[in-house]
Amino acid sequence: MSDQYVKVQVEQMKSFGEDAEKEGVDTEEQVPGSSPSASVSPDHPTGTDASSTSLPCKQTGKSRSKPGREDKRHTSDVASQGSVVSSEKNLNRLGYERTLQVKGTGKILQRKSEPNGNYVTIHTSKNIEEMRREEGFKLAKKRRPVTVDTSKAKTSLEALKISIKQLKWKEFPLGRRTACDIYWHGVSFHDNENIVSGQVNKFPGMIEMLRKINLSRAVRTMQELFPEEYDFYPRSWILPEEYQQFTTQIHMVKEKDATVNPTFIVKPDGGSQGDGIYLIRDPSDLKLMTGSQAKQGVVQEYIQKPLLIDKLKFDIRLYVLIKSLEPLEIYIAKEGLTRFCTELYQEPSQKNLSHVFMHLTNYSLNVHSGNFVHSDSQSTGSKRTLSSVLYRLAAKGVDIKRVWSDIIALVIKTVIAVVPELRVYYQADIPPGKPGPTCFQILGFDILLMKNLKPVLLEVNSNPSMRIEHEQEVAPGVFEYVPSPVDEEVKVGVIRDTLRLMDPGHKKPTVPQQRAGGFEQGEEIPMEEETQEKSQDETGTLPSLCLKQVYPKYSKQFNYLRLVERIAALFIRFLGVKGNMRLGPTAFRTFIRTWWNISQLKRLISDMKRESQRGESCRRKDAKGGSPCCGKLL
Repeated sequence: MSDQYVKVQVEQMKSFGEDAEKEGVDTEEQVPGSSPSASVSPDHPTGTDASSTSLPCKQTGKSRSKPGREDKRHTSDVASQGSVVSSEKNLNRLGYERTLQVKGTGKILQRKSEPNGNYVTIHTSKNIEEMRREEGFKLAKKRRPVTVDTSKAKTSLEALKISIKQLKWKEFPLGRRTACDIYWHGVSFHDNENIVSGQVNKFPGMIEMLRKINLSRAVRTMQELFPEEYDFYPRSWILPEEYQQFTTQIHMVKEKDATVNPTFIVKPDGGSQGDGIYLIRDPSDLKLMTGSQAKQGVVQEYIQKPLLIDKLKFDIRLYVLIKSLEPLEIYIAKEGLTRFCTELYQEPSQKNLSHVFMHLTNYSLNVHSGNFVHSDSQSTGSKRTLSSVLYRLAAKGVDIKRVWSDIIALVIKTVIAVVPELRVYYQADIPPGKPGPTCFQILGFDILLMKNLKPVLLEVNSNPSMRIEHEQEVAPGVFEYVPSPVDEEVKVGVIRDTLRLMDPGHKKPTVPQQRAGGFEQGEEIPMEEETQEKSQDETGTLPSLCLKQVYPKYSKQFNYLRLVERIAALFIRFLGVKGNMRLGPTAFRTFIRTWWNISQLKRLISDMKRESQRGESCRRKDAKGGSPCCGKLL
């Protein structure tokens, strides 16, 4: 075996009642058969309090030894076994310990000098991490970056890329064979059918549940149970099945008062971006086709007195995150968008019913108007931030805290209305015991403010646009996508903070039941809490979360509305076949006999009536100046 050399810095300590004097000595030690790399540092001299310092060592060659066996033999014996031998140069003046750290193994070999100048091996210590842990050091574990599959992201890809980069996560734009932590889909839960773990940003059944007809039915069910609580949704009729009912009711209204001439808006069931929407003033104007060509949709009362800014009609696009269904968790983005019409508003008449730039706020329609204003400013242009509009209203004396509180209530009530059927869809696609991902989803709520500042729900989008660029004509007939600062400001924050909330590396905090309950029914929902939402940013480089939890934070005010959800839970529990969503006549009779009897049905109906009467009684107290209660939020 060839000789190998290592350069060692040795600290010598003088003690035995005298002040310690540190003296650095450079020596060369011949170390046959030691490990590939080692650092040597002197430990405390015997009987002193001097601290030890790790010293770097340079060494070549391969290790054939197993350092660390406890031995009290002479260093020559140790050397013969492949252990480390220390030079005796300048080391026989004092008795002290020396420590050799063998890099790559994490082991530490300690030796002690004897009065005759020889060295003996004392022991091999635990690895460095264990020693540091015993000494109180906290070892930070290097965390594996969260992986995101963006292969199905579609139009939200650019905002998603920026968000992933800000979080320092890892993107897989083409997917990968091994599972990712998060899958971002552009359309539906079924964009990728082969996911058995991780998290997907879509719920199964959400697209179907938020179509115009199904949303109207869900809200109507709640209106029948709690009419005053769900008065934020315009009266609606489902086409074509309720066409006769619609025409009969409108004719009756006009017969009672000839001066009444309401306007209605017709929306196709699966329409989006304003496609197929038009206004009518008489049922005969409905473009209704029969037979197999019949178009399904809804017809709603048109809000004739909206709040105007700069004499223009506008609506609010609010982003809402459903983090989970069980337990139900809802977050609302503190920042949203306002989309303005591009033609000065006038109340609808037979002459202007076809003026879509006056009556319809859809961005996809107004962007084609010659009056549409693209602006880098957040407070001007045809698309602005919600905060800029609220500040402008506040400057005019509007109680924006009250407005924001009403909007939060509208969102929570709407989600409560759709959750029962959504849970049935979820059960059908991912039944208990079947491998599958967990889900979350960002929804787009379109809300209109009336002249009296009451919020009205227009629709809920299961796939709100997350595009951060817009199409612009840069030359006659030549269109390009250019960045939109307003869209980027809002949408990147929503996506980034949604990912932060869904980070699989953060354990879900245990929320005390009392805190989770929130405020009592009828209490005002504050616009901002005194304690801000805690950011889950470990690096301190990200802003605070732009998403505010509203449920279960305010659950005490709204839990009494979750009556239909309890029935849905029984339905799900009763389903005999996993993945089944329908009950046949025989199964339904068995369901009723198993779970219900006449007294239970009567009790359920009585509970419904009592809750409804309770809400009405509370609202009367509010109107008379009594104490606030469950009838209203404020």
